[in-house]
Amino acid sequence: MRTEYDFRCGVRGKHYRTMQAGYTMTIRKADGTTVVKDVMPKEGIVVLEPDTRAYFPNSESVNRALRCLIPLLPKKHTAKPKRA
Repeated sequence: MRTEYDFRCGVRGKHYRTMQAGYTMTIRKADGTTVVKDVMPKEGIVVLEPDTRAYFPNSESVNRALRCLIPLLPKKHTAKPKRA
């Protein structure tokens, strides 16, 4: 990075919530055309808050912890369809 770039007032995660909702990206090409892309978060993606990252540095550690918790949860029941 160049020395003239000043990131002292930067806020980590400032746009986090907005990005989780998805966003639109407009790409302007040299020939004058534009391409619009809708970017949505991938299915199944979980983002850890900063205070938990020290305990769960990677997806393997998160999955290991969750698998230990699953037996403690009540059995999942399927909902019966309601009659009209």
